[in-house]
Amino acid sequence: MRWIMFVLGLWCLSTSATAQDRAAVERQFQSWLQETIWPKARAKGVSRRTMQQAFDGVRLNWKLPDLVPPGQPIKTPKRQKQAEFGSPGRYFNAGSVQGATSVGRQMARRHAATLARVETETGVPARIILAIWGRESGYGQVPIRHNTFQVLGTKGFMSTRADYFTKELIAALQIAEAGDAPPGTMKSSWAGALGQPQFMPSNFLTYAADGNADGKADIWTSAEDTIASIGNYLAQHSWRAGRDWGFEVLVPETISCALEGPDQGRPIRDWAAMGIARVSGKPFPKHELAGEGYLMMPAGRNGPAFVVTPNFYVLKEYNKSDLYALFVGHVGDRIQYGVGDFSGRWGKIDAMYRSDIAAMQRTLEQQGHDVGGADGLPGFKTRRSIGRWQETIGQTPTCFPDAGMKASLKQ
Repeated sequence: MRWIMFVLGLWCLSTSATAQDRAAVERQFQSWLQETIWPKARAKGVSRRTMQQAFDGVRLNWKLPDLVPPGQPIKTPKRQKQAEFGSPGRYFNAGSVQGATSVGRQMARRHAATLARVETETGVPARIILAIWGRESGYGQVPIRHNTFQVLGTKGFMSTRADYFTKELIAALQIAEAGDAPPGTMKSSWAGALGQPQFMPSNFLTYAADGNADGKADIWTSAEDTIASIGNYLAQHSWRAGRDWGFEVLVPETISCALEGPDQGRPIRDWAAMGIARVSGKPFPKHELAGEGYLMMPAGRNGPAFVVTPNFYVLKEYNKSDLYALFVGHVGDRIQYGVGDFSGRWGKIDAMYRSDIAAMQRTLEQQGHDVGGADGLPGFKTRRSIGRWQETIGQTPTCFPDAGMKASLKQ
């Protein structure tokens, strides 16, 4: 009994110390707001009243990811499950794809005039705008509940990307000062993204557009402004009017998956001459043949393959994930053309820790491969580096990590 009381006493002491530590950090946070953020905000035209209203009652949100309290080292969790290195197929679960498609078709009819006008003005197809809108906020139907200033304040004060989030916090204060957000709508995602298109505050200031000619760019409650803003964002990031985003293809075994990547492009007619064909059996459109295309195999030989255009990488400017861009292109095609699921099937992918992937990447780097950084995520540089390594040891390249590689690719 005494031992139990002793352990409980230690636990209470530890809990009390943690609370005291957090209280100290909260005080540092309030000082940081006044000594660092307020001067920066004031220099951008933010009033003291706006600053006070934004942070009235705001405390740190300790539940957000990637936080680094003052004086603490950066820690990377061992177990980080993300679709990029689990099964990419999970990103395309039937519920998400079918829901975005069915509601997208409804929105296409409801907002046909606005979509047609924005497509004409920006060159961005309506189906692509709809798919992004659906992915980001379920066409405005997904509740967004986080306090923008708490999220950005917390991340600006103590996250692994503090400088970035500090800039976004200042931009959010500028939005509040201008009164751009309707009352009660200044909410964000856990990462600080705003409104139906999920723009970071700096992107709102740069790309938000007025789609209904009322003199405002309201991405919170206006479907027209949301549509115009997404179109403007993609246009300003060099969307090429008249070109598609990409095509699902069959890649013969004679063509190495290590040819993947935006830096290994060639005219689409050359890919066709090598034996790559569309899964539909249709030829590549004539107007696409002279344009550059890129091999994209998000699961290596363990999943569908694509020849994508420069517009695919414009979609990645909206979200850096290959799978995000692929989801948008695919759902857009389902909305407009009624296409079905991918022809290629997602194969079984070994579940691994992110640290396992990072260890492989470091070994590949030591062997002279460019894996794009040892971050534990198998992007195209890692995938093709694995393929090239497999070729050097006499294996048929798969261009995707598996558990069996851990023993060979270990430090």
